[in-house]
Amino acid sequence: QVQLVESGGGLVQAGGSLRLSCAASGRTFSRYAMGWFRQAPGKEREFVAAINWNGGSIYYADSVKGRFTISRDNAKNTVYLQMNSLKPEDTAVYYCAATLRSRALTERGLYDYWGQGTQVTVSS
Repeated sequence: QVQLVESGGGLVQAGGSLRLSCAASGRTFSRYAMGWFRQAPGKEREFVAAINWNGGSIYYADSVKGRFTISRDNAKNTVYLQMNSLKPEDTAVYYCAATLRSRALTERGLYDYWGQGTQVTVSS
C-alpha cells in the first residue's frame, strides 16, 4: 500500500514556474514507477510525465516536453515535477500516481495508487 500526497500547486502568471512534490509513504517507494497526470475542468485526466524506479527511463507528453522535468529522490520517498514556461493551458489539477509496472507508464489505467491532487492555475 502506498499513500501519495502532492504539494506545490498554486497561482502563477504565464511564463512562470512551479515545482510540484509528491511524498509517498512506505518503505518500498523505490520499487514503484511514478507518474504525473493532470485534469482540466470538463476534460479527461491526461498523462504529463513518468519516471521509472531509478530514473533511468523518463517519458513526457508532447505538450510539456522541453518545459517540464520529472525527477525523484528515493531517499526522500519523493517525486518532483518542475514546471517552467507555464501556459494558461497548463491549468489543471495535477495528480501523482504510482505503479509497480515498468512499461506503458503513459497509460493512466495501469497506475495503482493516486494522490488527492494539487491545483495549478496559470493566468494570462
